[in-house]
Amino acid sequence: AWGRGLTPERGPAREGGSRPGPGLRAIGFDATRPGFDLAWGAVVAAGIGGTGLMLYLGAHAAGANLTVVPESLPDVWWKMPVLILAAIQNAVVEEVIVLGFLVLRLGQLGWSPAAVLVGSSVLRGTYHLYQGIGGFFGNVAMGVIFVWLYRRWGRVMPLVVAHALIDIVAFVGYALLAGRVGWLPTA
Repeated sequence: AWGRGLTPERGPAREGGSRPGPGLRAIGFDATRPGFDLAWGAVVAAGIGGTGLMLYLGAHAAGANLTVVPESLPDVWWKMPVLILAAIQNAVVEEVIVLGFLVLRLGQLGWSPAAVLVGSSVLRGTYHLYQGIGGFFGNVAMGVIFVWLYRRWGRVMPLVVAHALIDIVAFVGYALLAGRVGWLPTA
């Protein structure tokens, strides 16, 4: 049910704090397995990113998705570093909270594995509704896959890497391709 990597009981009390709970290491947000995290993060990013782009283009063509403009910075020297840092920030915040904290904590509160999966995935889809209904369903699907992988591996770090790579490609790719290729919707 929970998989071999993650159980609802995991996570010792934090040292020096008055509130018990899992630390970042307990959710696998650390640098103890960099080869594993980078390799699997890249594999997940390629699979989800490629599939997600195709689904986005199809949903947009069918009118089920809004035009997503991932970046609108002016053409200045710091544009690409800012886009890359924003992608990393999004990945860390979303995956540490929606996977690392939420999945573990809901399990500790007695939610069933299926309820945790649905809750986390629907939350992820909901805060992407600005992309349209296609963005909602695409992110729910991504959430299901991410929860399953997190439970299997017991580590959030490969999913942070995957999310960061997906967003870097989206942000930087849009900056480089918008208005230069006909297949990419622009505002």
